[in-house]
Amino acid sequence: MIRLLLLLVALLAACSQHKHPVVPFNNPQWIDLSHSYDSATLYWPNNVKGFEHITEAEGKTSSGYYYSSYSICTPEHGGTHLDAPIHFAENKLTVDQLPLSSLTGNAVVIDVSRKALANRDYQVGIEDIEDWEKENDKILGDTVILFRTGYGQFYPDREKYFGTPKTGLEAIPELHFPGIAPATTQWLVEKRNIKALGLDTPSLDYGQSKEFKTHQILLGSDKPGFENLANLDQLPSKGIYIVALPMKIAKGSGAPLRIIATLIRQ
Repeated sequence: MIRLLLLLVALLAACSQHKHPVVPFNNPQWIDLSHSYDSATLYWPNNVKGFEHITEAEGKTSSGYYYSSYSICTPEHGGTHLDAPIHFAENKLTVDQLPLSSLTGNAVVIDVSRKALANRDYQVGIEDIEDWEKENDKILGDTVILFRTGYGQFYPDREKYFGTPKTGLEAIPELHFPGIAPATTQWLVEKRNIKALGLDTPSLDYGQSKEFKTHQILLGSDKPGFENLANLDQLPSKGIYIVALPMKIAKGSGAPLRIIATLIRQ
């Protein structure tokens, strides 16, 4: 299975229409960008349920061997997860309809943590991308953009991560965390033809958003979003390849996501 995954990654990189770097065949080192799912997993404050892991069997059987089996229950959107286009765009792609080419590819990390940690309501601006490009070259088409806000360090502390310890509808007006400005998202879609967006906060839109315009723009373009990412501080600014495979939920608007990254040759 691992060999097949590596072959898939290499073939996808080699077949890119742009002259992106390629993943090395020899023993790539993977970095996990996903939080584990357990009783501490964070969900949107008004989600009725959280993650449930129920024991159905655990222990020695009558035949003398060990056996365990569990069932799980989880909302689509929570923990490290994927937003499918249909989440905010009618008649767009569902989780199971997303092509693998939308979930794998070259990525860059744009660090906005200095600004975001100083302002919980910070929205990533076009100037943040332009400043990044001055140091790292223009972003190529079909690139996954990952924004590091620094808020990943607070997960799973609800108060520090969301800006409020409350849950339920009363928590919504008190949400304060960074996101991506709608104008920036529109610019990235139109001017850079990005593949996907991701970040280390609960939402693509900042906490005080009322209309979730960034979701509408990105997902309306049939491009997925990745939320609640982990370990972005372990990645360089560029030379990254990611594999972001969600649970394949039929007709899903989102799904738990296992997203991993490796470094690639320049």
